[in-house]
Amino acid sequence: MIKKIDHIGIAVRSLDETLPFYTDILQLPLLGIEEVESEGIRVAFLKAGETKLELLEPQHDQSAVAKFIEKRGEGLHHVALGVDSIQERIDEMKTHGIRMIQDEPKIGAGGAHVAFMHPKSTGSILYELCEKKGLK
Repeated sequence: MIKKIDHIGIAVRSLDETLPFYTDILQLPLLGIEEVESEGIRVAFLKAGETKLELLEPQHDQSAVAKFIEKRGEGLHHVALGVDSIQERIDEMKTHGIRMIQDEPKIGAGGAHVAFMHPKSTGSILYELCEKKGLK
């Protein structure tokens, strides 16, 4: 079912201000930066061993990440669980009474198929199901 923790999403106000901590002090390799226009964010990918960190910078005040930072401040945003057959996992979560934010996968950062579980169903943690079929 769950293969691994694929990545940990961290909400930040500014990639330019935050990245030096991760790249210079923690010495994590920067794998790339991309915009996810559909979510109104810019994402920096960092390699941390077998797991990646995704730094999420809002591009406008209406993005979910901007609202998250406004309400909770910068910090841990979500934990992404790597899965195969994401639609089957979504359906399975729903049969166990887990409320999904997406009932069908959508394209997320890095071209992965993603769907989020509602934190009210998961002990206040935002979990992402993430399938990277054919992607590294």
